[in-house]
Amino acid sequence: MKKSILMAGLAALSLTACDGPGDKAGGASGQQIHIVGSSTVYPFTKAVAERFAQASSSFGAPIVESTGTGAGMKLFCGGVGDTFPDMTNASRRIKKSEFEDCRKNGVRQVIEIPIGIDGLALIESVSATQGLKLTAEDVYKALAANPYGQANKTQTWKDVNPALPAVKIQVFGPPPTSGTRDSFAELILEKGCDANPAMKALKEQDSDKHKETCTKIREDGAYVEAGENDNLLVQKVSANPGTVGILGYSFMEENADKVRGIPLAGIAPTAETIGSLTYPGARMVYIYAKGEHLKVIPGMREFLAEYARAWGAGGYLAQRGLVPSPADVQARAAETATKLTPMSADGLK
Repeated sequence: MKKSILMAGLAALSLTACDGPGDKAGGASGQQIHIVGSSTVYPFTKAVAERFAQASSSFGAPIVESTGTGAGMKLFCGGVGDTFPDMTNASRRIKKSEFEDCRKNGVRQVIEIPIGIDGLALIESVSATQGLKLTAEDVYKALAANPYGQANKTQTWKDVNPALPAVKIQVFGPPPTSGTRDSFAELILEKGCDANPAMKALKEQDSDKHKETCTKIREDGAYVEAGENDNLLVQKVSANPGTVGILGYSFMEENADKVRGIPLAGIAPTAETIGSLTYPGARMVYIYAKGEHLKVIPGMREFLAEYARAWGAGGYLAQRGLVPSPADVQARAAETATKLTPMSADGLK
């Protein structure tokens, strides 16, 4: 029964859809590649999609939508067929729970391809007179709902750390559906939290309470959810000196005339510090492809091959702010993009 449903879904994929927003129309056999997911990875995938469309008249231009990592995973793992996307962008690795949802819904051939490294940058306006220099612990104390189990009463950065300026804490950042928010929790908040030995011990004793204490963000206005539009976030920070923003390094670099990076533990977000993974906010970014769609959606293999050509040193994605992965990671990713081998759940959290 399950097999017949799957085959029916695959058969539906081969039917020509009507033109319109979000439809997969216009390819050689009436199908376009449909990609959703991370706003951080969106510019990279969009650039590859444009180059892919220019280079080949055999396939329709891929449809790329910015939905956020979490929402993209939900759509991608929703099932097999023409109502579900073929690929999703992600600014963090797929979660074990998401992978299991994929399998439950018939998506059993998830192909994972790390495309490069991005930095989770904290930014401020270039007009800010007092440049902030923070640590992960400073950020945690400023934004956690209950830092180290106590209600957060800090109002200024000086309340957090006497060495910091008496500037009101106001941080524009991503919503819970964003992979950038997940990365922020893992790379910055948890590290700042675990600077306290009692919190490291709590992780062993009660992992759920540890996660709540370390990653729940205050809701009294100090942290403002700025949505999935990183360009709008840049505009808000640029127009309000003294505020802080959280977004991908590539957007910071594109807007260097408006915002600048805030050093973390004395390390500024640059291509060099991110590429070497010495910057605390450095993270791998990914694309995921649905193996069940490979034989039905024309151009998926060729699109992934184009991506592999684009992400290396000197490739056009570097000009967009994507930092190339180490050579061995690139080699494995290129092999996966060629052989299209589905991943396993090994190592997923």
